[in-house]
Amino acid sequence: MSLAGKTLFITGATRGIGKAIALRAARDGANIAVVGKTDTPHPKLPGTVHDAVREIEAAGGRGVACVADIRHEEQVRAAIDATLGAFGGIDVLVNNASAIQLTPALATDMKRFDLMHAVNARGTFLCSKLCAPLLRGRDNPHILVLSPPPTLDPRWYGPHLPYTLSKIGMSLCVLGLAEELKAAGIAVNALWPRTAIATAAIENLLGGAPLVARARRPEIVADAAHAILTRQSRDTSGRFFIDEDVLREAGMTDFERYAVTPGAELAPDFFL
Repeated sequence: MSLAGKTLFITGATRGIGKAIALRAARDGANIAVVGKTDTPHPKLPGTVHDAVREIEAAGGRGVACVADIRHEEQVRAAIDATLGAFGGIDVLVNNASAIQLTPALATDMKRFDLMHAVNARGTFLCSKLCAPLLRGRDNPHILVLSPPPTLDPRWYGPHLPYTLSKIGMSLCVLGLAEELKAAGIAVNALWPRTAIATAAIENLLGGAPLVARARRPEIVADAAHAILTRQSRDTSGRFFIDEDVLREAGMTDFERYAVTPGAELAPDFFL
């Protein structure tokens, strides 16, 4: 199956995994709402929503730039309205936007705690709540959340409780929405990488160049997302997918092409 003619509303699509998912869909001829905060060039982060739209259109898709902070309902509604104005509907929501800070509870200020929860758990809930009525009745509607399989393993809570709470909150949205929207035929699934992925977060916040060298490129997550989003929505919901497993199931055996450094020992991602 293909995403040709489908409209995807992708949060955090300016760079990294979100943009990679957008570009993979664009190669099919999809329409992409690029939802992000970066309207003008950022001094430390590459790309703007407008740059992403240009790349999408060069790849064969159509794009609309939606400058929005998903913490604010009115901005999300405006982005949805712009998407409907440009493409007439929404077939797929990708909840990719995320905020991260890996500090333990006692070292986390409440401003940062609130930011992670507002973007991660609340932002996923808000975008899903507003898009779900528009997905109802579409041909093969999907919601995909970039969040990990739920876990109660203490090793993922002790070192960075605030971040883990916010990401597991996203995962619990998958569980609840999959059940709530099942009768409407709207698939709600999660996707998470098996290894570290070379994104701005890895490069600037988490490990720098040494960790990037042991990571895979965002295209592995994008290819896995494409494989999920082209499945029949009524047959695939409430699942917590791992990128490599999805692609193995699709018949792929060689993953070396995704490695930043071919032959390097890959760093595992969080929560797995």
